[in-house]
Amino acid sequence: MKNGKKDIPACFGDLDTVFPQGADGLRHSPKACLACAYKTECLRSAMQGEKGLGVREEKVDRAYSSGMLSFFERWSQKKEINARRKQKDKEKE
Repeated sequence: MKNGKKDIPACFGDLDTVFPQGADGLRHSPKACLACAYKTECLRSAMQGEKGLGVREEKVDRAYSSGMLSFFERWSQKKEINARRKQKDKEKE
């Protein structure tokens, strides 16, 4: 892809590349991505996709299992994520 004068890397916006899940079960950006000039735009783009909703759901589940969220907070946030997922599906049609 081209963006003005510079080339955007092929991995731009690919969540599995720019924010993969590590061995500890948490997501980390690789050093190569942190050094990239497009890191912020790229991660935002990746998180706006369908997989980004999955990452948000992982975060809610971790917070609930660690006691940081109550059952109702978890339910409410998961309901919101599910509504966004349905909205994205409708936009695809």
